[in-house]
Amino acid sequence: MSHRPIIDAGPGLNFLSINKERLLIGVLGPLSTPEAVQNEVFRKARQDQRFRAAATAWRKLAPRWMEILSDDQTPELATVVHRITRQPMAERLRHPKDLGETMVIAHAVVAAESGATVIVLIDDGPGVRTATSEINRLRLLRAKDRAVGSIRLVSTLTVLERAAGGQHIPDRAAMRDVYERLRGLDDGLPPIETTKLLSPAHWS
Repeated sequence: MSHRPIIDAGPGLNFLSINKERLLIGVLGPLSTPEAVQNEVFRKARQDQRFRAAATAWRKLAPRWMEILSDDQTPELATVVHRITRQPMAERLRHPKDLGETMVIAHAVVAAESGATVIVLIDDGPGVRTATSEINRLRLLRAKDRAVGSIRLVSTLTVLERAAGGQHIPDRAAMRDVYERLRGLDDGLPPIETTKLLSPAHWS
């Protein structure tokens, strides 16, 4: 059983702000995201002109290409949120900081625990560590013959690597252009020379 990939606000804002939503969907397929992420995208688009295009693109994608996952409290979601944040879900929902990535991971875990295979797109370091911890927990459960699915973690770099040489990034010059535009929005992305994006493996 597969589940739509679940994306965090950072990559969503970045790709949509430079009008590369077709690249994102071309690599990952139709997407999903929690309500908390949608709220964060719209808030940042209002506050920062660099992200304004993201809100416009987002509205065009929903609901066909971007399914919004309800953050209403369920016993399953509440259990996961409490485990990964050590806070009751109702309390965690009152604090917007990093709420989006918490809910991305929580939704992914609930889907995986019901048997689905879920791709999660997160770039943020703490979010990656939390997601990795949950991936390992699910792996241990499967080793004990529990009927659970799995979570696969991908990043902006993963998406770009998969797009290399395709319709949206046909050559290295296009890769450099897309990457520099993304990096202009996200100083957490490393210089392109320190990544594998220009390596011969992607351009043979």
